[in-house]
Amino acid sequence: MLRDLLTVLAVAAGLAACGAPEPAPAPEPEPAAPEVPARTADPFQRGLTEADFPRVQELAPGVYSYEQLRAAGEELFTTVSMFVVTDEGVLVADGQGNFEETARMVEEIGKITDQPITHVVVCSDHGDHTAGNGAFPEGVEYIVHENSVAAMERMHERIPEIPIPETVISDRLDLTLGGRAIEILFLGRAHTGGDLVVHLPEESVLFLTEAYLHRVYPAMRSAYPTEWVAMLRRAQEIGAQVNIPGHGFVDSPEVLRDELQVAIEAIATVIAESTRLHEMGLTPEEADEQADFGDLETWSLRESQRGMALRRVYMELNGELP
Repeated sequence: MLRDLLTVLAVAAGLAACGAPEPAPAPEPEPAAPEVPARTADPFQRGLTEADFPRVQELAPGVYSYEQLRAAGEELFTTVSMFVVTDEGVLVADGQGNFEETARMVEEIGKITDQPITHVVVCSDHGDHTAGNGAFPEGVEYIVHENSVAAMERMHERIPEIPIPETVISDRLDLTLGGRAIEILFLGRAHTGGDLVVHLPEESVLFLTEAYLHRVYPAMRSAYPTEWVAMLRRAQEIGAQVNIPGHGFVDSPEVLRDELQVAIEAIATVIAESTRLHEMGLTPEEADEQADFGDLETWSLRESQRGMALRRVYMELNGELP
């Protein structure tokens, strides 16, 4: 017995002298997955506040998105512009909705470059993208589609500070600014009769103005519903890596590409449901009470835009659109 005890003690002493094996280190925790923004146009559901705006993101070298909040009733959502900085000046695609907000955007551009703003593309002729155009510096070349000239003339009559664009295009305009190729394209009537898009082929960026509403209810006050769907499908065929909306958030390229398809399906849903109710012989008022637009009922601006969109589809079905 004593001999066995001494043997155990000797072995233990030897292990201590040689050093017992240390326990394996605990595995390091997996890095947390990056937080994915909520698929919504509501800034507060995304955890943002008014203090987070304006937001400026560089999407490609010298290519920036600009997001600022605007109100529609009690709802806040973004209006999106794009600007391109070159060695020969800055091109802006869409202004903001009033003089103060467009002046703020001009100020933010000035923090990035000392190059002057030389071109402004009126991609949407609606006031929330043009009513601040008087804040751009003198000497700017304004570019507009021929279908939007009348709207800009009416706005100039109401607000004389808003210039009437002098460069009017019908199909496309190819610019080279500071060695950078810029394509200004008309892909068809959509959210308005004269929507223009700005394509940067080398950077694979496509600004789609209000033709692309990212989780914002399809606004059809002056839209051409079925042509809108066709226009966005033509935009998809361009195959840009980055597709920038005119309202809603500028997310990752992958999200924006997926959401462009969602936006197309949203317009198609409005058309299909409105057509179904039209074929039942319901008036627009009766149809508005019975319509079910599925997930769109939770989207931003649903309250203000749903009835208007339904009536616009009725007008198209009745052959009443110009």
